[in-house]
Amino acid sequence: MKKNRHDKIIEIINNNVVETQEQLVSLLCKEGYDVTQATISRDIRQMKLTKMVLEDGRQKYVYTNADPKVMHDKYVNVLKAGYVSVDTAENLIVIKTVPGMAMALATATDALEVPQIVGCIAGDDTIFVALKTKEDAEELKERFLRLIERQQ
Repeated sequence: MKKNRHDKIIEIINNNVVETQEQLVSLLCKEGYDVTQATISRDIRQMKLTKMVLEDGRQKYVYTNADPKVMHDKYVNVLKAGYVSVDTAENLIVIKTVPGMAMALATATDALEVPQIVGCIAGDDTIFVALKTKEDAEELKERFLRLIERQQ
């Protein structure tokens, strides 16, 4: 069932401009899939979907199975496009994004595959990245800033 759902998600996002998880849930329900936003959130992470910015400024989910190096560069571009600020709070990094970009930046952050990251939680314009220690948080903040500055 999950594979069928994932295949349907790819079909839907390839044929539609899907900007939100709620929109994806609605489109899947219309196709006969009984899913919740929590299920779709997990699917997005498992499938490593990301958002791309369209010419009109809207964002849409995209799926790619490109070379990891190419994807790393794309994720860094997503970080740059949505980044507003970053700060630490104990063992957390708090990343502020432009409105609506937090999920895309959280996915890009997860894609960095930093072993010290315990997990990410994204809202609309804020991401909390939990790390194992305060030192890990400081190190990742610096790495994050270097990635952003390198791309500007």
